[in-house]
Amino acid sequence: MDATADELAGVVDLFGGLTRTELERALAEAAYRADGGSVEATALETAIEDALESFALVRYEPDGDDVGPDGEALLVAGPAAFPTVPEEAEDVPHILGIDRRRLDREALGEAAGERLREAVETAVEAENAERVRTLIDVTYDLEAWAPIDCTAERTRLEARLGE
Repeated sequence: MDATADELAGVVDLFGGLTRTELERALAEAAYRADGGSVEATALETAIEDALESFALVRYEPDGDDVGPDGEALLVAGPAAFPTVPEEAEDVPHILGIDRRRLDREALGEAAGERLREAVETAVEAENAERVRTLIDVTYDLEAWAPIDCTAERTRLEARLGE
């Protein structure tokens, strides 16, 4: 099973958030249910990294009861995602027995905002106009997704395009 960024977001969204290990289990179960197939580890790792890079997924390290097993960070459907649940994954929450996690949107927004600031810094330093344009769109998505103001980051990105 080769999952797109939006499908990864759809699967984690079924649970509110999943650790990488839980996401691998969920996708393996979905692949098996679909056609008896499996998930190729390298392809999944690449898909997760691409989804994080595009803000379709956000890495979140919550405090309290919502942490993953062994305190592992959660992957959460991000501001640039259009979560799509693969048909074969709809029953996976019941099969895995993982309760839906309720996450603090403000803390999640802060985590995504920090990741955005890092991405902005990297794009501006690299003078990567395509990435700058993408991140401008992400600033709007992020503001709609969480209680966060991305005006400073958007202004910096727009200034880079104007140079």
